[in-house]
Amino acid sequence: MSRPLPPFLGAAVIAVALVVGIAGRASSPAGRYTIDTDTVYDAKTKLTWQRVPSPVKYQQGDAVAYCSTLALGGASWRLAKMKELATILDFSVAAPGPTIDSTAFPGTPADDFWASTLYAGLSGNAWFANFGASYTDYGVVTDMKYARCVH
Repeated sequence: MSRPLPPFLGAAVIAVALVVGIAGRASSPAGRYTIDTDTVYDAKTKLTWQRVPSPVKYQQGDAVAYCSTLALGGASWRLAKMKELATILDFSVAAPGPTIDSTAFPGTPADDFWASTLYAGLSGNAWFANFGASYTDYGVVTDMKYARCVH
């Protein structure tokens, strides 16, 4: 069963989501990402991302802990909020993905990634983004999913 997109993604994302079935690979606009060895700076959102995701899957609480202990570039890292994580989904890439800029974010599995945002409508659930088909959803916090950290 598919669920509607959350309201925080906005109408523009819904319009873009309608073209997900178009095959092809679009790269991000020139200058959006500044790529370093271990990090990616997003000029559009002003966020710095962990370039390569967690090597294993975690329960949501453990994903939060993983990011809080990540040691990259001397920064303080955290698990991305759902609104932030959705900004790196690439809706122009068809399933099976990965639906992300693979130059900026190599090694990203076409799979689910936890967000730090809890789902307000159901206790014990949190939001995640799927990088295999460019969608967001919520799931039980004990499910196992990848993590990508941000600061």
